[in-house]
This record gives sequence, C-alpha cells and structure tokens, in this order.
Amino acid sequence: MLSIGRADLVHLRKPDSSREELERLICSIPKELHCRLVLHDHFALAERHGLYGIHLNRRNPVPPEGWSGSVSRSCHTLEEVKQWKPRCNYVSLSPIYDSISKQGYRAAFSREELMQAARDGIIDNKVYALGGVTFSRIEEVKALGFGGAMILGDAWRGGN
Repeated sequence: MLSIGRADLVHLRKPDSSREELERLICSIPKELHCRLVLHDHFALAERHGLYGIHLNRRNPVPPEGWSGSVSRSCHTLEEVKQWKPRCNYVSLSPIYDSISKQGYRAAFSREELMQAARDGIIDNKVYALGGVTFSRIEEVKALGFGGAMILGDAWRGGN
C-alpha cells in the first residue's frame, strides 16, 4: 500500500510506462488519495480515475481537449516560467540545486538570480522549486519566494 504521508500532491512521472502499467499503478493507490495525484503521461487516465491534475512537459505539451482539472508545467528557464505561469495552476522550475537523483544535473540558477526573479514577480506562490530540493531546504525555498517544493531524490532515500 502506498503511503503519501504529508505530501499535498504526488506526481506520477513514469515516461516509459504503458497506459496499462500506469493504470495498474493508479488502481493500486487507494481511491481516497486519487484527488492528490497528478499525471505526466497518459492524460486520459486522469479523467477516468478522477485525479487532481495533469503535468505538461516536452513529451506532452498540451492538455487534452475538454480537460477541466489542474494543469501544471515543467519549466527550466525563467522565460518559460513567465510564458507558462499565467496558463497553469502552478509550474515547477528546475534545477534549483544539484540533483540528488540525476548524476551531473547541476543547479541552473544562482541564489542571486532566484532572489531577483522573486523581486521581479517571476517566482511567486505559483512556482515550485524542483531539482535537488531536500526536506531540510524547504525553509530556504520559501525564503527564495517559491510557493512550494517538489521533492524527489530526498523522498526516495528516506528524508525527513
């Protein structure tokens, strides 16, 4: 049984999974938690199972016609944030720190750049920090003006 714990949302990013494999995963999660799930692929499953939202990326750049749930988007530059933030419920910006789960994936922004982006209103409550974010860095992420954090590597290695 999957334990989501204190996470507000859980993104299911399984780019190599077939629709059937992803559906089996969704069905293995208790129905009462489906309202906290976001899909990165096979968007039709989001509506079919009443999931919270879909997450756009380079593989899947547009929501399906008629989708009315939450839409989020991966961004890797401040320009992408400016472009996509008005059209999404929230966006992720990465990599903020050196990645834990991807070897050699280094932070793309200096602390000064991030602070200036917050002062300019680019980073705000609709922008979530991703990439090397750990549970111990959540307060720092908030201080940089991000609306939240997306934690991957630290969660899988058993962070706090």
